[in-house]
Amino acid sequence: MERSLRNSGRPTKSTSDVPIGPSSNEDNERDHPDGEVLSLPSFVAGSGTLDQLVDTARDYARAAASDNTLKAYAKDWAHFARWCRLKGTEPLPPSPEMIGLYLADLATGSRPSPALSVSTIDRRLSGLAWNYAQRGFSLDRKNRHIATVLAGIKRKHARPPVQKEAILAEDILAMVATLPYDLRGLRDRAILLVGYAGGLRRSEIVSLDVHKDDTPDSGGWIEIFEKGALLTLNAKTGWREVEIGRGSKDQTCPVHALEQWLHFAKIDFGPVFVGTSRDGNRATETRLNDKHVARLIKRTVLDAGIRSELPEKERLALFSGHSLRAGLASSAEVDERYVQKQLGHASAEMTRRYQRRRDRFRVNLTKAAGL
Repeated sequence: MERSLRNSGRPTKSTSDVPIGPSSNEDNERDHPDGEVLSLPSFVAGSGTLDQLVDTARDYARAAASDNTLKAYAKDWAHFARWCRLKGTEPLPPSPEMIGLYLADLATGSRPSPALSVSTIDRRLSGLAWNYAQRGFSLDRKNRHIATVLAGIKRKHARPPVQKEAILAEDILAMVATLPYDLRGLRDRAILLVGYAGGLRRSEIVSLDVHKDDTPDSGGWIEIFEKGALLTLNAKTGWREVEIGRGSKDQTCPVHALEQWLHFAKIDFGPVFVGTSRDGNRATETRLNDKHVARLIKRTVLDAGIRSELPEKERLALFSGHSLRAGLASSAEVDERYVQKQLGHASAEMTRRYQRRRDRFRVNLTKAAGL
């Protein structure tokens, strides 16, 4: 079948004709900056001003998606290009027939690679569409060779999403109680409490700056008032403001924890959450990676004895950065729309997915309909 597709008379285009397309060499399948597709038209004479504008346009193009998304898309393309090479074909131009076969291969798995979940396959397809767009091609996801195969995969293999365990109020209190009161402990306590009270993604936590425009890679900034802290975030859903009010006591107040960290770490500019020196006595200028948040959650979950009836491996698998957001959504007994706004969700349905416990039958439409 593959041979018939390769020899079906479909016009081919050498990868060397495409600005950033990968060649058949594995070394050329690495992450290419997406801005490289931007260049002056061949009929326009270059100049210093135009060259600077090209560089500026490339910077904007790179900012169109987060670093994590760009890395994922680069890996998607590298995997697909390698798969095509092993099958004796080229990834360019896009062939709906070959992509349909690729999706089928991902769903069934081939040694040594296991079968992928439906959500991962869908993400891979989005990554291919994005990569083709950067190379000047259009991938029609509605093409029958792609759409019907994907629909069949979803019908046969789709499973309910695996949700991470929510960290509830009593859990977060137990977790912060395991932390010492040295500089690292003050920082990690602020991370957990601010992340929980704000319903923040781990990337949003570590991307915070003290002020607006402190650093080029800022994802937002903080303002501290008498009644609480206001976080202005540039998240994947757009700009939003997150209000974090002061708690009932200093020991569990996220704003107080944030103030303590900033004061003793002597941070008044740049990233809010940074690393510390080896001896733990001073803060560095290096912004923390979002993986630190995930590791911190897992470590304190174990130290606090949460879900101690389970083996350690299962406990670690249950909790992640999303556990903080799910915890706020599940614990805050307020109108759902306020939780939706805090989490930055576009719909109430998305917010409900984060609620691990709620009164599902508070509104009884059966009785309301007269039955």
